[in-house]
Amino acid sequence: MRAVPAHLRGMVFALGGAVILSINDLAIKSLSGKYALHQVILTRAFVGLAVVLGVIAVSRTGFRQLLTRRPGAQLVRVSIVMVSNVTYFLGLAAMPLADAVATAFIAPIFVTLLSSVVLHEPVGPRRWSAVGVGMLGVIVMLRPGTGVIHGAAVLVLISAFCYASSHMMTRHMRQTESAMTLNFFTTSGFIIVSSCMGLWVGDGHLAGSADPSLAFLFRPWVWPPLHDWPAFLATGLAVSVGGLMMSQAYRTTEAALIAPFEYAGMPMAIFWGVTVFGTWPDHVAWVGIALICGAGLYTLWRETVRKKVKDVAAPSGDL
Repeated sequence: MRAVPAHLRGMVFALGGAVILSINDLAIKSLSGKYALHQVILTRAFVGLAVVLGVIAVSRTGFRQLLTRRPGAQLVRVSIVMVSNVTYFLGLAAMPLADAVATAFIAPIFVTLLSSVVLHEPVGPRRWSAVGVGMLGVIVMLRPGTGVIHGAAVLVLISAFCYASSHMMTRHMRQTESAMTLNFFTTSGFIIVSSCMGLWVGDGHLAGSADPSLAFLFRPWVWPPLHDWPAFLATGLAVSVGGLMMSQAYRTTEAALIAPFEYAGMPMAIFWGVTVFGTWPDHVAWVGIALICGAGLYTLWRETVRKKVKDVAAPSGDL
């Protein structure tokens, strides 16, 4: 049987990871009005760690794959992922789900930029044009001058840049670090930081802010009732399985090719927003969504054309 090409496997991993990670956004948004961010992250991290360790236990190489040759790079990557997650969730608490996800989709545009500057992967003029269109879409989503833009949107943009940077680290470390190793150290970092945060502010002495993001950050810990546990479990399972799939995609496939597949999370965000929260993007948001997603899909199409041309010739540079 003919082996599946590596770039196709990467696409499937990225697409599946994006859909599964949308469940994480749904669960976090659902929990953000009642629980503290560090409590949610700690619970999620323990569930995720159990999944990762379970997969490792039944894998061929076992726990040997947790050994890392690059502890310093692991620390940097974990820190970047930590900032990305925290800023995104704080922004998500104060924004409609679809708006937050659409704004965060500047991340694949950042991936394209960084893949050129950091990884020296070829990005031609047409894909640079797609980057510009994507940036325009973000500006539309933020609506400067209308009073809509606020700190939550800025937090999501910071998260997007850190998210793109973490994938650059993944590509940079792919020769020595497995997807399991990357996820194990990331999850362990979340457990340590969220535990420390809980010990510091878990009693709620800094709570009381009317701002949704700050309330989510400093709310006291409470024991969840039984009907909220499925949301806690969902976020842990989604981030561990989806994270493993996305890490594997970026380890094995060119970053600029993988990035557009993350846009599958956009229709999922709209679906969850309508069915669970009763929110529907307004006409301005639809324009921004169209520009951002259109830029990503165009990038994907250009990549497909470029690879087809490479199969029949040896062109120089990007088309």
